[in-house]
Amino acid sequence: MGVLIVRRLIATIPVLFLVTLGVFLLIHLVPGDPVEAMLGESQDEVAKAALRRELGFDQPLYVQYVTWVGHIAQGDLGRSIRSHQTVLDDVGRRVRPSLELAALAMLISLAVAVPLGIVTATHRNSAVDSFGTTFALFGICMPNFVIALLLIFVFGVTLHWLPISSFTDPFDDPVAGLRSLTLPSITLGLALAAVVTRTLRSSLLETLSEDYVRTARAKGLADGAVILQHALKNALIPVVTVLGLQFGALIGGAVITEYIFALPGVGRLVVDAVFARDYPLVQGVVLLIAVGFIVSNLVVDILYGWLDPRIRYA
Repeated sequence: MGVLIVRRLIATIPVLFLVTLGVFLLIHLVPGDPVEAMLGESQDEVAKAALRRELGFDQPLYVQYVTWVGHIAQGDLGRSIRSHQTVLDDVGRRVRPSLELAALAMLISLAVAVPLGIVTATHRNSAVDSFGTTFALFGICMPNFVIALLLIFVFGVTLHWLPISSFTDPFDDPVAGLRSLTLPSITLGLALAAVVTRTLRSSLLETLSEDYVRTARAKGLADGAVILQHALKNALIPVVTVLGLQFGALIGGAVITEYIFALPGVGRLVVDAVFARDYPLVQGVVLLIAVGFIVSNLVVDILYGWLDPRIRYA
């Protein structure tokens, strides 16, 4: 297992290089001048030139890139042009709501998808299977903002059960915090549950047709024991892949959901930074999100080795 982790860590080095290069080049292709956005068109050119020199925007792109990477190697992601705070400070204030939203959405998706995926796989071509596949198709095809608006209309506007545009940290007030995260986490959790249900059903159907499963049944084991003790663990490998990728997407990609429910998360932060032409903040946030994906994939690889020991030596 240690060798597997070391190999995966070494493999992330070129990925991180390509990520930094891609982030840097893409952000500089965004139209607009950050100095113009900060000072406005009414400021004189001398002030603009001075600020441009201070921020290093007067240097060639390759010099700016090398300087930025050098600062990253020292743990410095830069300072926001808009707030004048370090990128790590800005992200630190926003990452907690995103992590809480992602974790709760993940729990909701697993609570729905795992039992539904098992039932649909073990009752193939039945009414339950039809319901599960219809739910999966509905969740995959329905945009998140439509689900969010439906939940707001039913539970927020009509029934007045849950708040629709406020955020309270669950660690400060557990009841109010969970209430404020319920609707956005359901919005994201249902979409993820649909993907996980479909993936688990397909994987479990394939696993149940394996020889070792038929052998276990021939020995007289109950269906529940065969599924839970033998088939489910092997069927979880593609599910773990989906969950690992989706968790990273939930942290940085829940922009629409965060805007609809007014959550102060990372996704909303990076969109505001793009509109403000805040180059250091956008570069830092996108880089941190990419690192989050890499860490998520590393955890997935470790779980692979636990679920199937043969993978450790691959």
